[in-house]
Amino acid sequence: MNDVFPLSRRLAAEALGTLLLVATVVGSGIMSDKLTDDTAMALLGNTIPTGAILVVLITLLGPISGAHFNPVVTLIFALRRSLLAGDAVAYGIAQIVGGIIGTLLAHAMFDLTLFQVSSTVRTGGGQWLAEATASFGLVFTILAGIRFRQDAVPWLVALYITAAYWFTASTSFANPAVAIARSLTDTFSGIRPVDLPGFIVAELVGALLALMLAGWLLMEERNPQTLAETEPTP
Repeated sequence: MNDVFPLSRRLAAEALGTLLLVATVVGSGIMSDKLTDDTAMALLGNTIPTGAILVVLITLLGPISGAHFNPVVTLIFALRRSLLAGDAVAYGIAQIVGGIIGTLLAHAMFDLTLFQVSSTVRTGGGQWLAEATASFGLVFTILAGIRFRQDAVPWLVALYITAAYWFTASTSFANPAVAIARSLTDTFSGIRPVDLPGFIVAELVGALLALMLAGWLLMEERNPQTLAETEPTP
């Protein structure tokens, strides 16, 4: 994140990024459902645009806000003390509002009823485990990418989400703001509002587990002077 940008611009970037991400997820789901009756082909048509837009959004908006577009990612950065608590709350609100607007935009583009409630059932232990796994992998990918290949983070995140669409039973929401937005569309990518709590809790658990593992496994670089001071004298 570039601290040169004031909070108002960072919030605008977070809202815009989440809006376009959700519009892509919901819109491509609607388009895929219109073009084919094959569920596998529809999922593929939903997956590719999502991965593609993530590369674009993270590359362009990352220098402004960090390109979180996801409350659990924001929480992790706040816990790492890379983001003030008050800013983190504002990020989360901007992400949720942006996501909801993204759903409305997708509906408007396809001439659908703007305000909907999803009837798609997504619940149960397998779904929750899938969401915890998806969120764990996403957060670990981000933290490891920042540690070793910061320039590649847009591609790493996009490729991970593209893969997770297919290897998780939940199709990898991994994002409370996106999940909330998707509860407001009764289309291919929807989720019942009653199923949201289980998904969000699982996403938080996965993200926190990734933070703990990354803190140990990635071994943040230490200052050579500090390292020398801690080494025993011969």
